[in-house]
Parts: sequence; structure tokens; C-alpha cells
Amino acid sequence: MNYEILNFEDFIRLVLEALEAAGVEYLIGGAVAAWAWGEPRATLDLDLVVNIPLEAIGTLSSELKQRDMLVPEEIILDNILESRADLPINAIHMFSGYKADLYPVRDGDELRAVAFSRRRIIDLGEPLGEVYLHAPEDLIVYKLWYFSMGQQTKHLRDITSVVMALGDELDFDYVELWARKKGTLAIWEELLARIHSKE
Repeated sequence: MNYEILNFEDFIRLVLEALEAAGVEYLIGGAVAAWAWGEPRATLDLDLVVNIPLEAIGTLSSELKQRDMLVPEEIILDNILESRADLPINAIHMFSGYKADLYPVRDGDELRAVAFSRRRIIDLGEPLGEVYLHAPEDLIVYKLWYFSMGQQTKHLRDITSVVMALGDELDFDYVELWARKKGTLAIWEELLARIHSKE
């Protein structure tokens, strides 16, 4: 691949190829998942949830390195075993600067485990094809949570686009359940009221 013309979709494909070669299950979240459920917006970061078996760590590190992303084995292991903070494993492509944030499924993280079990396979077209994504409800739950922590309005824009696109197809009871658990119910209810006022 000519990295001088590497585009973001090519980068996504590289990351997914590395995960698949290492036998690591994944789902894509963040802005890329919003492409499928809502509307596209520009991004240079790829957010993924990954289920990394300990025996796959060495292979994953090697597969990423072959694709010009240097992530040492010890960094992956330390992150998986670190339970005090929800920090991703950063895989940065050396020649393009594109970044993948890999969030491991950790013991005791009920939301991430449930969201992983609900992942959907969606065809995003060429060059990506069929990939695993957050279910739209889980994408909303996470974006409510991230907005509550950082107040970045991009999360509210993404949620709005998903709600407007899918409407009654969404499981609103599921979103409300997790918004209540994550302490974001007030944000969710206010955003829904704003969306409905525009209809």
C-alpha cells in the first residue's frame, strides 16, 4: 500500500486486518459507527472495543507492527490488567498520523460486556465491507457518558443524527436504563425534548 495516499478508510482496514489476523474480536464505535446509524462527520480517530485474549497479545503487537503501528506487548498487557481507569491502547500509524483507540473489554465492566454482546455486523461498502459496530443504542449510551465527562458537543450531534435517522427503530427503554445507570438520564431527556421540538 502506498502510504503517501493512505486515506482514513484504508487505515481502518489496516487496523481491522491486524485484529483479525491476531484472532481479536472487535466492534467499532465513535464517529465511524455514527456514519452507519446517523450521518457522516469528519474524524481522524478510530474508536474500537476489543476482546483481547492474553495469548493473542504477542501476535496482535506483531500484526500492528507489520502495518506500521508500534504497540509493544507490555503496553497491551498493562492496559488490559489496569482496572483503575478506562484508558485505551493507542495505535498510531507512523506515516499518516491516523490513530486507533482500542478499549479492552475488562472484567467487571458490565456496560462494555453487554454492548460487545450486542454488536452488529453492517456493510459499510468499499473498501471496508462488512464490519462489527456498536448497536445504535449502545453508541448513544456511550456518547451521553462521554459528553457528561468532557462536554464535547460532537457527541450530542452524533446522538441527534442517530435518533433522527432511526426514530422508532431504537430501543428507547434500553437507552433510558443505561442512561440512568451512568447518571446521564437528565442529559438524555433534555436532548430528546430538543429533538422532538424540531420535528
